[in-house]
Amino acid sequence: MNFDPVRIRTVAQILHDAAQAIVLPRFRDLSAGDIRHKSSHLDLVTDADVAAEARITAQLRAAFPGAVVVGEEAAAENPAILDGLGAADLAFIVDPIDGTKNFASGLPLFALMVAVVARGKAIAGVIYDPIVGDFAAGLSGGGAWVERADGRQTPLRVGPPRPVAEMLGIVSWMFMPEPMRSTVTANLARVAGAADYRTAAHEYRLLAGGHYDFALFRKLMPWDHIAGVLIHREAGGHGACLDGTPYTLANHATADGLLCAPDEASWWDLRTALLGNTGLAETRRPG
Repeated sequence: MNFDPVRIRTVAQILHDAAQAIVLPRFRDLSAGDIRHKSSHLDLVTDADVAAEARITAQLRAAFPGAVVVGEEAAAENPAILDGLGAADLAFIVDPIDGTKNFASGLPLFALMVAVVARGKAIAGVIYDPIVGDFAAGLSGGGAWVERADGRQTPLRVGPPRPVAEMLGIVSWMFMPEPMRSTVTANLARVAGAADYRTAAHEYRLLAGGHYDFALFRKLMPWDHIAGVLIHREAGGHGACLDGTPYTLANHATADGLLCAPDEASWWDLRTALLGNTGLAETRRPG
């Protein structure tokens, strides 16, 4: 199937409906029993995540008959359902609430996110902000944009390359193992500044809009990154795993990190500044 802006809007409408019916009514109205830990106290799930995923999954299947739909919470219960994504002609990867920690804390910085994949390749991504009511989207070969509720669109474009010392970044260092954690945090003094908003969805929107220069991630689950990496790329950015290879659905479980930058030259400069040259693949810096 050739994905297009009309189908993008269908996905965005499904996310909007789930936000209005399930997510927003529960925001700042969760009881202690509505919030649970998954892998750790940093990894939460709420009743809103589960209910929103069930609704989004059902509506995507109705709108796109025959498509495979995999949600974060379903995959947490049965990781094997990820295995069939690479062979599917059309698949949707759903993050019902990206930024669950923020959502559960009453912080209005979270989003609903869907990546669209065909035969293992990302072809579209949608990130819906339920607080503002707009969405960021990317279409493979078709650019990236923000679309408001009234249909007005604003193109997304990454910021210009600049020296490492002048770059502002987003660094999710809490999930990094040692010695990577100590190496990266010590080297943050080489950039102008770094933040962590605890929601990859909004972080990719900030990157694609040119508000931040780079992002460094360690936890690379596909529902967190497939849509965002595509939107960032369509906005002109360059992203790669820390060994220099592309981030894909196939290597999300084996890659040791993901770095996004304004362009390839900046990627290499940042990779060296933050982590040195260890662990790189055979491909080396051009030139």
